[in-house]
Amino acid sequence: MTLRTFVSDTFSGEGVIAPIGSDARGPVIVAFLVCIGLSMLWLFTLSAGQEDHPERLYIADRSLSPVFNGVALAGEWLSIATLLTIPSTVTLFGYDGITFGIQIMMSMGVTLLLAQRIRNSGRYTLGGLFSLRVSGTAPRIAAAVVTLVIAIPVLLIQLRAAGLSAALLIGMSTPGAQVVCTVLMGVLVACFASVADLRGVSVIQVVKVPLTILVLAAITLLALARFGWNPERLLASAVRGSSDPDRYMDPGMWVYTTSVAGLDRFGDNIVEVLGMAVLPPLVLRVAASRSGRSARRSMSIAAGLGGVIVFLLIAAGFATAAMLEGLDVTAIDGNGQSAVILMAADLFPYGSAVRVVLITVMACVTFLAVLSTVTSATFAAAVSTVHDGLAHGRRIEAETKEAWLLRPVIIALCVLALTMSAALHEFPIDFLIIIVVNLSASAVFPALVYSLFWRTFNRRGLLWSVYGGLLICLTLTIVSPPISGNSFALFPDADFNWYPLQTTGLVSVPVAFLLGWLGSRNRQRNSEHDSPHVEHLILTGRETEPKAKAPRE
Repeated sequence: MTLRTFVSDTFSGEGVIAPIGSDARGPVIVAFLVCIGLSMLWLFTLSAGQEDHPERLYIADRSLSPVFNGVALAGEWLSIATLLTIPSTVTLFGYDGITFGIQIMMSMGVTLLLAQRIRNSGRYTLGGLFSLRVSGTAPRIAAAVVTLVIAIPVLLIQLRAAGLSAALLIGMSTPGAQVVCTVLMGVLVACFASVADLRGVSVIQVVKVPLTILVLAAITLLALARFGWNPERLLASAVRGSSDPDRYMDPGMWVYTTSVAGLDRFGDNIVEVLGMAVLPPLVLRVAASRSGRSARRSMSIAAGLGGVIVFLLIAAGFATAAMLEGLDVTAIDGNGQSAVILMAADLFPYGSAVRVVLITVMACVTFLAVLSTVTSATFAAAVSTVHDGLAHGRRIEAETKEAWLLRPVIIALCVLALTMSAALHEFPIDFLIIIVVNLSASAVFPALVYSLFWRTFNRRGLLWSVYGGLLICLTLTIVSPPISGNSFALFPDADFNWYPLQTTGLVSVPVAFLLGWLGSRNRQRNSEHDSPHVEHLILTGRETEPKAKAPRE
């Protein structure tokens, strides 16, 4: 039986949704268990005998080499959602899927521009960066609030993708099985995150990146071989099998496009680039570099690897469209996120040992993507909550107690995300991706840019920018198309979307910049933060007094 026949029968209601087949189920489950065992063994070995000091846990004592941290940074962008979403959007929407990959590359460029200043500041959380020119606990509390508001949707998105991919790979892709797999994967990640530190997560990222590149290259080349090593034939097959061949290679097929498509695409491109560039896990990892120059070099390496990964993901998307020509890849999930897995399963016949090996390796890549992405997002949110929201300003008795608080906060975040994910499994939550990048672009990017580059930025300007951007973004989101008024909305039967654009950041980002400027217009001085001193620190990474100790958060 071929995958095409099996999938056609399955989607017509004649069988259980298990397109991977029973021949690969056993090896895939074993691969999952082996990955889990090795990952946990590595973490416990790494953590044994080491003190729980905040800077060792949070930023690995700033000891990560440029190459090592660069590969790990590339892994931060290679989330499980990215791994599944780029090929699926290219498969379904052609040109519009390519733009998503390009946005990731551009966001890496923005992070590269900020990396040296972030590292030179000596701070490793958004709260620390917001406090460069502002005193008091309010900036840190604002940063902790924003980090949590961003982290929860990220966890829901990643856990949903994890449950879908795990259920598909073990051949049990019913909605109930997806929920069970989501919960089980979340529990595993919670166990991992509760004992992890930045160095341990980095090792998983470093293993994941080259393995993912090899797998993507392998399945793309194998698909190309099916078309006589002729890329034109492969692309022609992809276009022919799309839902709209005449528009497949033109912009506008994206289903979420609104009536003002041109303005929406422009806003979406700009906001996604800015939002993805300043996500909290990236700030934490950039701060772990040895120096400002090391941070720039790490980001350069990450951008190079990111370019390779994005190219392969796009190529895999076209290969999937060509290989599965005429099949409805949205039958298992509405977004077609299972498309690249289905394509890999179609490369070799059922019962083939090579097919089993390929799917097993893909299962390992998927698990590592889930493990690293969810752990990294949870870890960054917990660090901000503990360091900015609980420890700073109250001066916990000892630094070891601050490190001890990190573990229960991580577990609480995982429990909250798992509970919400299970409760919302029947709802479409794809709009959360849009919310995350808009929140990050609106509530983080303006305040961060002002903190790093504007000497007269003050406390009132920061709070206006952060909370104003957050409030406007959330308000506009509630009355936007992702929530109501169309078949892809959270509430498709309701209609209260008087804001016409998908991208709320097109309004909230400029407003956040404006609020930061207006709030700082009184030029109130802050006696605790001398502007020339801060400028010298950001530019050189050193205090103005050569003998002074390095700044602490």
